[in-house]
Amino acid sequence: MTTSDSQPGADSASGADSASGAEPGSGSGAEPVPSASAELSARARAVLALERRSWAGPGAKERAIREELGMSPVRYFQLLNALIEDERALREDPVTVNRLRRLKEERRGRR
Repeated sequence: MTTSDSQPGADSASGADSASGAEPGSGSGAEPVPSASAELSARARAVLALERRSWAGPGAKERAIREELGMSPVRYFQLLNALIEDERALREDPVTVNRLRRLKEERRGRR
């Protein structure tokens, strides 16, 4: 009985591995990068896209935040500050995230 007990356990373990597609894919170096960038929400991508743009004046950006994203500027900047610490955002838009990180460090240095 011991051999029959160990065989179903081995079969069920291998069946569980094949049933969960995440385990075999996590060992591959190519799969996590696309799935990690896919984990960044559409809202987060929209915040990064808006931050990438240049603005004519201070009111134009706040107006765009309200109209295009449907959120208050305060909420936008809260999300943006969290995003610049997120490695997924860095992979999505390294130029913008690194620029924002530099600006944040400069502000910290002046305090």
